[in-house]
Amino acid sequence: MTECVPSHTPLEETGFGYTLSLINGKYKMIIMYWLYEKNVMRFNEMQRCIGNISFRTLSNTLKELERDKLIIRKEYPQIPPKVEYRLSERGQSLIPLLDMMCDWGERNMNS
Repeated sequence: MTECVPSHTPLEETGFGYTLSLINGKYKMIIMYWLYEKNVMRFNEMQRCIGNISFRTLSNTLKELERDKLIIRKEYPQIPPKVEYRLSERGQSLIPLLDMMCDWGERNMNS
């Protein structure tokens, strides 16, 4: 296995640090999992599924995920406005990593 975080290398200059910067945050991985499970979601549905998340926090987190090209936001020109979110191909590629984290947690949660 290659050294993920070489000595004397700033974390942000490593692949590990880059990956962490994309999924870091209280809700990013949860949002990605919901989008993976449901395929396409609207804002209010996502807010209901996540539970205790403010409008502003969800909005900002979705903007960050879109900026990082992990999700795709599609706006329909109608009244009232309709916006849907889904995982991008790049976001889909992170799902195996999130699955491994979930599996590890399930195995070690009660240790």
